[in-house]
Amino acid sequence: MLQQLKSDFIKIFGGHENVKAFFAPGRVNLIGEHTDYNGGHVFPCALSVGTYVIARRREDTKVRLYSTNFEEIGVIEVDLEDLAYNEKHDWANYPKGVLKIFKDQGLEIENGFDVLFFGNIPNGAGLSSSASIELATSVMLNTLFDLGVEMVDMVKYSQKAENEYIGVSCGIMDQFAIGMGKTNHAILLDCDTLKYEYSPVELGEATLVIANTNKRRGLADSKYNERRSECERALADLQTELAISSLGDLTITEFEKNKDLIKNEIDRKRAEHAVYENERTKNAVVSLKQGNIKGFGELMNQSHISLRDLYEVTGTELDALVESAWNEEGVIGSRMTGAGFGGCTVSIVENSAVERFIENVGKTYSERTGLQADFYIVSVGNGASEITLS
Repeated sequence: MLQQLKSDFIKIFGGHENVKAFFAPGRVNLIGEHTDYNGGHVFPCALSVGTYVIARRREDTKVRLYSTNFEEIGVIEVDLEDLAYNEKHDWANYPKGVLKIFKDQGLEIENGFDVLFFGNIPNGAGLSSSASIELATSVMLNTLFDLGVEMVDMVKYSQKAENEYIGVSCGIMDQFAIGMGKTNHAILLDCDTLKYEYSPVELGEATLVIANTNKRRGLADSKYNERRSECERALADLQTELAISSLGDLTITEFEKNKDLIKNEIDRKRAEHAVYENERTKNAVVSLKQGNIKGFGELMNQSHISLRDLYEVTGTELDALVESAWNEEGVIGSRMTGAGFGGCTVSIVENSAVERFIENVGKTYSERTGLQADFYIVSVGNGASEITLS
C-alpha cells in the first residue's frame, strides 16, 4: 500500500527524491466517555487503522495538499503566509490548523511542502479520523523541519488546532491516545494532570469488535458543545461551596452529598454521569489488570446505560447496536464509544462467537434502523510516527 501511495504522490506532485512517510492511528476508547473535558480518566487505545502521509519539503512557501479519500476536491494550495480557515478547503483545514499552531508557537517552518493523505478510518464514525490527521501532520512537520518537538507537545498543539482553528471544544483524549499509543496496551489517562499509565489489553479468548452505525455524525455540528456547557454550569454550581477544579475531582460519595447544589436537573444528570463514569473507568482498569474480563465487560455495559439515560448522547442507532449485542451469547461487554450521536460501538466478544455476533447483530440492527452496520475486528497498535518508505 505504501508503494501505491508513493506512486500516487509522484503522479500528483512529480519527483521521487526526499519523500518521507508517516502514520498516525485512529483510536477507540474502551471506557471513560465524556470524562476527558471534565478532568476525569479515560482508557483509550490506538488502532491498527489510521492516516498515512507521504510528504516532501519544498523550496518555496507553497503548501500543496491532496487526499486520496477526497479525490474530487483535488489539490488544495495555500501559502505559509495565508493559513486562514477556509470552508472550501474541507478536510485540509485540519492539517492547515496544525501548521498554523506550530508556526504560532514560534517554530521555524520557512518552507512549504507537498503532502498526500490517505486514511482507512471510517470517516465520521467516531474513531478520531480528525485527530489522526492532526497527529500525522504534527509528526510530519516535526520530521521535515527537524523541529525537535516532544510528542506530548505535539499532542497539545494538535488539540489546540481542533479547539481554536476548527472550533470544536474537544478534550485531549483523542490526540493523546493517537500520539502516545502503544501496541497491545491501552492508556489510563488523567485528563486533568496528563498523568498516564499503560495497561496491557489481554482479553484471553476474546477480541475487540467495533461496529459502525453508518449514521454520519459531524462532531462540530452535534450537541457535544452543549453537553460540555451543561457540565461547566454544574461545576460552577458545585464550586459555590466546594474547592474543586473539575468534576473529576469528586468521588461518588462527595457528589451524592453535594449534588443538590446543582440548580438545573439536566445539568445534575450530566454531572452524575461524569462522576460515576470516572469511577467506572478506574475500576475497569483494575478489573483488566486482575484478568477479570467479565467484570470489565459489565462496567462497559453500565457505561452505555449512563450515556443513554444520564448524558443522552446515544440515540436510536447506537442503542440498537448495543442492545442487540447484549442479547448475543459470547458478548462480554458492549458500549458506544466516542462522542455519540452516531458513530461506533465497541464490544468484547469471545473468539468463537465473533462470526455469529456480526451476522446476528448486523441483521437485528438493519431490521430496527434500516441501516447497514460495518464491523471491524481490530488490534491495538502504536502511536504516531515516521514509517519506513523503501
